[in-house]
Amino acid sequence: MGIDRILLQFMRVYSEQDSLVLLLNTTAAEQEYFTEQLRMEGVTHLPRIVTSDVQNTERYNVYTEGGVLFVTSRILVVDFLTDRIPAHLISGILVYRAHKIIESCQEAFILRLFRQKNKTGFIKAFTDKATAFSSGFCQVERVMRNLFVKKLYLWPRFQASVNTALDRHKPEVVELHVSLTPAMRAIQSSILDIMSACLKELKRYNPSLEAEDLSLENTLGNAFEKTIRHYLDPLWHQLGAKTKALVQDLKVLRVLLLYLTQYDCVTFLNLLESLRSSQKIFGSNSGWLFLDSSTSMFVNARGRVYRIPENKKKLKVGAEAEKQKSSSALEVKRELVLEKSPKWEALTEVLQEIERENKSSQHEPGHVLICASDDRTCAQLQQYIRHSSDWLLNRLYARTIGKRDSAAAAAAAFELDSQKKGKGRPQKGPKGKEPAQKKNTKSTKSKKRPSLTLTQMVGKEETDEVVVMGSSGDEDELMEEDEEEEEQLKLDISSDAYYGVLKEPLTVIHPLKGLTDPHSLTRVLHEVEPSFVVLYDAELSFVRQLEIYKASRPGKPLRVYFLIYGGSTEEQKYLTALSKEKKAFEHLIREKATMVIPEEREGREDTNLDLARNLEPANATTNTRKAGGQDQPKEPSRVIVDMREFRSELPSLLHRRGLDIDPVTLEVGDYILTPDTCVERKSVSDLIGSLQNGRLYTQCLSMTRYYRKPVLLIEFDPAKPFSLMARSDFRHEISSNDISSKLTLLTLHFPRLRILWCPSPHATADLFLDLKQGRSEPDAAAAQAVTAESDMVAESAALYNPGPYDFLLKMPGVNAKNYRALIKNADSLADLAKLSQDKLAEILGNVNNAKLLYEFLHNVADVPAPVQKAKQT
Repeated sequence: MGIDRILLQFMRVYSEQDSLVLLLNTTAAEQEYFTEQLRMEGVTHLPRIVTSDVQNTERYNVYTEGGVLFVTSRILVVDFLTDRIPAHLISGILVYRAHKIIESCQEAFILRLFRQKNKTGFIKAFTDKATAFSSGFCQVERVMRNLFVKKLYLWPRFQASVNTALDRHKPEVVELHVSLTPAMRAIQSSILDIMSACLKELKRYNPSLEAEDLSLENTLGNAFEKTIRHYLDPLWHQLGAKTKALVQDLKVLRVLLLYLTQYDCVTFLNLLESLRSSQKIFGSNSGWLFLDSSTSMFVNARGRVYRIPENKKKLKVGAEAEKQKSSSALEVKRELVLEKSPKWEALTEVLQEIERENKSSQHEPGHVLICASDDRTCAQLQQYIRHSSDWLLNRLYARTIGKRDSAAAAAAAFELDSQKKGKGRPQKGPKGKEPAQKKNTKSTKSKKRPSLTLTQMVGKEETDEVVVMGSSGDEDELMEEDEEEEEQLKLDISSDAYYGVLKEPLTVIHPLKGLTDPHSLTRVLHEVEPSFVVLYDAELSFVRQLEIYKASRPGKPLRVYFLIYGGSTEEQKYLTALSKEKKAFEHLIREKATMVIPEEREGREDTNLDLARNLEPANATTNTRKAGGQDQPKEPSRVIVDMREFRSELPSLLHRRGLDIDPVTLEVGDYILTPDTCVERKSVSDLIGSLQNGRLYTQCLSMTRYYRKPVLLIEFDPAKPFSLMARSDFRHEISSNDISSKLTLLTLHFPRLRILWCPSPHATADLFLDLKQGRSEPDAAAAQAVTAESDMVAESAALYNPGPYDFLLKMPGVNAKNYRALIKNADSLADLAKLSQDKLAEILGNVNNAKLLYEFLHNVADVPAPVQKAKQT
């Protein structure tokens, strides 16, 4: 509901030198869009973007110049911690996509640091995803707590003032309920039958699944895959093959439902046939391909494309039958039915009505914007409007099924594959292709649509270059005329739009999803200024956008044609989305009414507990023997953190637990807890990767060389199971390629390396606190001085000299338990050789080891001297 416009108003107010406002949580495309809009409004002090390209030294100057700044989260965290940003000068922070702010994310960390250093600045957060707050316990309250905001403003569509404002300038809406053809309706009910059968099976195998969320209605919605993943992810590795197959099948069936209403009959049949011919899907399917519903679906899908005449089916009885059979296989000519998509006819009627209206009106003809859900639909519509449905379907048929009949069945899978890769865009070519012209077909199909850049302007249709190859002369002339016309339309608009479909009135086709630029639809609306919008596919967010577009231009007429299949899953999907949005807002309204917000929520006073750090547990006891239990002045605990680690949640959680954080670029280790303890943090995927490429070995080598207590910390998510070895993989012989074997070799090679497994960043933060207790603080300068190249560092010189040390460990009788005693009693290898066997036994505490070592050092080895050949002179 126009969230961008509200944010732009705030940005315009603060785009001046006297204020410094930070805008968090935006993408590069959004930053570009906001800057462009402010430039159009005549703002002189435009927002600037601070990324890692801006040097540390320059950043302070950028901050002090004021205005609105887009800064990446990682840079902001580091600048707040190192006081490179003048926190007291910040007027406030604006947060976009507020529903994504959770306690441990970077943005929440930035807001906490900001509030600790600046009590007066404002924090304002914006979001238009009401549904994001409907799941989880007190979700909105938790997000508000992380944002340090006290007031919650809700502006649903049904709010009185919103309602009156939008109703005053309503667009004229024409709803066209297109009815499905009988074949489509039969296919739809078949698919729904199969889906409910799959859901029933899924619940039978997994009784723990919530029945409410897995209703057939919810299966149609976009969030279904997220829901099912939410339930099954934690136990995915325990699920049987049957359950996994069912989940996969539900995905396939959802795609089938989408193709049924979205694309034409040929594309749908192609997908269906590919399911049957693709060995992988056929082998892994859970049995739905063998249900009656599935058979009737195949029959109906074929019936929409072609039928085999009755007289060809009946064969003569007797001796001629055999002959007849062999010849009939060649003779059977299919009669093409090629059922048109009902929405196409509705679209034609709409366009004709618009044309009539434009002719009869005194004003200049109004522009038309047609919105369809994706690129492929847009391309098909463009072909349909320019040519006709027969032309388009015949070409599609000739390129796929028609060709497949003449070629081997193996071509089918490849055909569909290539069609999928090229997003199945029908390209232009000669009408009614015959197999004789196969060369042309291939050359036209292999070309993909080049992405139009803004500099190329509009004009060049993606198929213009393609059509020259093997098409008749008259068509070329037509195309040239088209191009000349289109050259006049110099519209500087996004590459997503299909232009110049019709010159009079100017018609633009634009996809709703899968855009390269999220704001391209908004741009097209304001550039083209359509008087007529045809919604070929229903999309709730765009409907809202159209309402606002109309309300912001009260004098100009706008008519919206809404095409939807009556009684279809498409209609059901749209209605479900509407009711979900309404329910989400009602839920928020109820929650707002019962929400208890403490007075200090904004953190302007020091009483806000969320800003407090290193909270002592309530049962902590004081030692009364030391000065009668008076508080001893404590030096704040410190952790040195590598700059690259600020992408993870851990630094935020450590800071929350009262540890000061020093951001430094470290070459060895990720976290330095004490002068002796160095931690290398790995996620499970990281661990596997670095074990495979050998990077972990060099990291552990550096850590053990420079620190007494090297630690390898492996973090895993308890909700996402993993195993270093598949259950079926336990073999008799151990191969060195196994992850578990490599990990074992690592521990054998570095006996001092400690391996810690942590189920979450929260557990890691608690562990770090325990590891630091009663130990001295690390020094940032010393940690920075340790590099993988530096041979000796002052601290580690006291430890050992790596060469002789490694040599000592390789000697017989010396092991990880007794080598320290040897080092204490002998300064060098030469000293070691002087010790007697008894003395060695005393030091090592084991007579056998002493004997082995003594004999190794003192026995004369009988090695024959190498015979040197006399040099010939």
